[in-house]
Amino acid sequence: MKNLFLICLLTSISMVGQNTTTTAKQSKFETITLAGGCYWCVEAVYENLNGVKSAVSGFAGGKNANPSYEDVSTGRTGYAEVVQITYDKNTTNLDEIFKVFFTVHDPTTLNRQGADVGTQYRSAIFYKNQQQKMAAQKIIIALTKAKIYDSPLVTTLEPLTKFYKAEDYHQNYYANNKNQPYCQMVIQPKMEKFEKLFKDRLKKKK
Repeated sequence: MKNLFLICLLTSISMVGQNTTTTAKQSKFETITLAGGCYWCVEAVYENLNGVKSAVSGFAGGKNANPSYEDVSTGRTGYAEVVQITYDKNTTNLDEIFKVFFTVHDPTTLNRQGADVGTQYRSAIFYKNQQQKMAAQKIIIALTKAKIYDSPLVTTLEPLTKFYKAEDYHQNYYANNKNQPYCQMVIQPKMEKFEKLFKDRLKKKK
């Protein structure tokens, strides 16, 4: 029931300054960078959302240049595992991107998603401009007022200073490793939840 209420609430939220109209001089593509625990999970979900051109796993929020997966895994770099999503504004929008984000991960567990623990697994939205920041603030305020979750939201809003793409073997991890235990036990349930709640917004199978 809470999932359905969450969808209804997010649908009713009017995003600040959002405009999906494009002109010849404007690109129809936009990017947003999100952290919702292990990037394998987040990437797998958005790769299947209609309108998403690409979902790239990587790192954001730290200071040292060119971090490796091993560096970030220590939890001492300040980086979070993130997915940089490029989407077609004529097919989807920031509203829907955030709607999926707050549905498929737990934004109330500090530096943790399930058994994945550490600052690299924090819930965060890395905004690149004021429009994205205001849109994120609006949703977080609405979710808090509606008391959708039993615990307070801990999702941070952080300016995107630099995005570093993760190593190649991390890209499309779920699609390439569906038989791995982590994929079956952790990612698959998230995919099933996403596919159930957003069944009308899935990419058509080729």
